[in-house]
Amino acid sequence: MPQQDEQIFVGASRNPDDSINKDEYLTLKFGNRHGLVTGATGTGKTVTLQVLAEGFSKAGVPVFCADIKGDLSGIAAKGEPKDFLLKRAEEIGLKPYEFEQFPVIFWDLYGEKGHRVRTTIAEMGPLLLARLMNASEAQEGVLNIAFKIADDNGLALLDLKDFQALLNYMGDHASELSSQFGLISKSSVGSIQRALLVLEQQGAENFFGEPALKISDIMRVSNDGYGQISVLAADKLMMNPRLYATFLLWLLSELFEELPEVGDPEKPKLVFFFDEAHLLFNDAPKVLIERVEQVVRLIRSKGVGVYFVTQNPLDVPETVLAQLGNRVQHALRAYSPREQKAVQTAAETFRPNPAFNCAEVITTLGTGEALVSMLEGKGAPSIVERTLIRPPSGRIGPVTDTERQAVINDSPVAGLYDETVDRESAFEILAARAGKAAEQDAAKQDDGSAGGRWTLPGFGNDDDKPASRGRSGYQRETILEAAMKSAARTIATQVGRALVRGILGSLKR
Repeated sequence: MPQQDEQIFVGASRNPDDSINKDEYLTLKFGNRHGLVTGATGTGKTVTLQVLAEGFSKAGVPVFCADIKGDLSGIAAKGEPKDFLLKRAEEIGLKPYEFEQFPVIFWDLYGEKGHRVRTTIAEMGPLLLARLMNASEAQEGVLNIAFKIADDNGLALLDLKDFQALLNYMGDHASELSSQFGLISKSSVGSIQRALLVLEQQGAENFFGEPALKISDIMRVSNDGYGQISVLAADKLMMNPRLYATFLLWLLSELFEELPEVGDPEKPKLVFFFDEAHLLFNDAPKVLIERVEQVVRLIRSKGVGVYFVTQNPLDVPETVLAQLGNRVQHALRAYSPREQKAVQTAAETFRPNPAFNCAEVITTLGTGEALVSMLEGKGAPSIVERTLIRPPSGRIGPVTDTERQAVINDSPVAGLYDETVDRESAFEILAARAGKAAEQDAAKQDDGSAGGRWTLPGFGNDDDKPASRGRSGYQRETILEAAMKSAARTIATQVGRALVRGILGSLKR
């Protein structure tokens, strides 16, 4: 068996007569070429994910993964010699089969089952925020303008109340802002505010704020040389699938943005498992899918391997699927036409093995058995093999609450993220300016002067008097409004391109 710092032992392939064929490995230098783990419910995807995460950790590679059902948390505890595990180890010739616990950092957006993990509104940006809110084209245009106003005027958008304060300002001064940034309708602003209220009720306020997550804290290596495994508690988070998918996409974007180019290292700098990957692509606009494909294609040069875990290979768009070199296909069912198409698609993506019919075998694989094809040699996919997946060394099943709390208390990031920091930001700045403007208005009224209005820097002078609007003035305004409507239709695309550049590298903390 090769050294762990060169390859990860995945399992042993079988011949058509069920005798053992050979050991199957994932080569670490191809670990950043991404991967795919698929299969129907109950076929062993989570155990395969655990096996791969353990292998990367032993090789000194940090791992980030989401714990959808809670049972992946067992990787933090030492495994137990159960009969079915020992039988599998004997079947594949795994000697010695050793049990161990792995260094784990638990994370949780709600701060209940792990350290709080947050980002700021500003760091997420309008494209992902629009995705999170399921915003319309008009709403996305207003979101882009809001971020532009905040950037131009030094308004830090850290949490939801900051963004609400900015939207309140935009609604109150829609006509003035429209002349500078494009048409801003009060109805669009109001609909965004209602959407933010829904997000707040769904718990999104837990996600936005400070201290924001530092990428370096999910890329730690323990004192004994093992890669730290960051496990995101996602059982509660999955009640809001859009927030789950948007958070993971944001994290993936941050990794691309923060990490330097390293080419093709001997082993990845980080491996990122995206469980329930279909949630990322469900109802996603074309531009977002294109950006995901771009990130996946380019992030490998940053030393990051991305592994999508989902039930059906059709859940992943073809442009993304083409980037996934290491593949583990568990059993699929073929009852409906879509399921039959999925089986055929999965079979066609493998390098054929003349010993068996891939499409037929996919529907007959047992639990913990999979079709495996990993990159080898100069990076070409290996011939697909019917493989018994090795048993994990950590516990199969969840840790207890007591065990989880002990891991949290002993975490290398203990105390860094658990308390919320609420520094001066857009909410406080706008409230202070509004208060000052109100005082000035009151003073002018006491002096018998005409009332004024408060402004943000660059939005005009309070002392300027509005021009009279005769017939020609009204006509000019109408032409201007038409131009602004045209600008509003294009501003999301224009600013969106700048935002995408930001997501992929231009926005820095």
